[in-house]
Amino acid sequence: MFATRSMRMFRATPRMMRPVPKEEQAAHTVSQRLRRIKQVPAELWPLGIVVGFAVCASVYSITRHLYTDKTIRLKRQNRLAEKHSAPHGEEHH
Repeated sequence: MFATRSMRMFRATPRMMRPVPKEEQAAHTVSQRLRRIKQVPAELWPLGIVVGFAVCASVYSITRHLYTDKTIRLKRQNRLAEKHSAPHGEEHH
């Protein structure tokens, strides 16, 4: 009996017949992972430093703004007053 087209679709490809390669990150210690930093191209170090500084500055800025600005409303206030003063049918959800 000849293989039909639908049976050929389920045939194992040569790639699938090879053994699974070992993962590079499997069960590595911290020191082994730190050694991999040497594989990062030198051109990416300034980019990483700039992006890291920008993320730190943005976190500092938003944290400082939320703690020092007393006019910012982080929660809804006077919800009962809003509910009673709104005409029927125009309640905001």
